[in-house]
Amino acid sequence: MGADRPKQYLPIGENPVLAHTLARLHYAYPQASLRLCLDENDAWFDPCWVPFDDWQRVAGGVERVDSVLQALDDIALEAAEDDLVLVHDVARPCVHPDDLQQLLEALQDEPVGGLLAVPVADTMKRADATGRVATTESRDGLWHALTPQGFRYGLLREALHGALDKGVQVTDEASAIEAQGLAPRLIAGRRDNLKITHPEDLLLATHILAAQAKEVAGAV
Repeated sequence: MGADRPKQYLPIGENPVLAHTLARLHYAYPQASLRLCLDENDAWFDPCWVPFDDWQRVAGGVERVDSVLQALDDIALEAAEDDLVLVHDVARPCVHPDDLQQLLEALQDEPVGGLLAVPVADTMKRADATGRVATTESRDGLWHALTPQGFRYGLLREALHGALDKGVQVTDEASAIEAQGLAPRLIAGRRDNLKITHPEDLLLATHILAAQAKEVAGAV
């Protein structure tokens, strides 16, 4: 991002990305228990941005999978094997409350678990080693994986440890579940569930949040 701070602390309006994300999650899941994975040397974080009553800060790991396992270990004494655990990327502040509710409802009786996702809409090109088009890939059946992703506590912990033990690359929680031979459910979400990755994404997120606010106001 080329910024002076981690991207989750870059401002969108008066609040940082992290605060927007946590506000969305709390609005949809006010009774949830939160584990917030942050670097141990993170000096930017302010607890006032956390609206949850039941929450703990957990040391983040080198990779996403390490952070998630740290959070799972932290709740080991209180979590039942079949408790539903949702993992969300704090850099996704535009996740819509309707999608969060839809995901939760879809996973209530889902034994494997699932994730928010959107079907690929663009033509997909595969590049060669020189940066030229090698081939055009069919987009039939292709989806963009989003977050949150939700799985049962015991299954997710076993899958993540199993993937690491086998040297399987874990790009998201679903990929670890897939490595167990299981097929997570795809729950169609909104395309405005943007992940802050590039500098211009901050402006896009600003517009998305404003548009969503108008949408809610118009529905009242």
